[in-house]
Amino acid sequence: MTDVNETRALKASFRGALDTGRSLAEIQARVDALDDHADVDDGLLDDLARLTSAHAVASAALRGLVDTMRTRRAAGASA
Repeated sequence: MTDVNETRALKASFRGALDTGRSLAEIQARVDALDDHADVDDGLLDDLARLTSAHAVASAALRGLVDTMRTRRAAGASA
């Protein structure tokens, strides 16, 4: 039987991962424009630290939910 809350959680986790990915994409031009021979601006480093952390958490949450759903289905199939 389908778990409506599980499906809603999957959708929310997926949106979270996409949102953080879009936030990273928004600073792509700043990263691409970096001078290979100059120090990276502290503000950019701060933004990268914040955004990559948020993306990692969102992606890990999505991955954990997918793994849980797969495990539940495998257990149901063997029962």
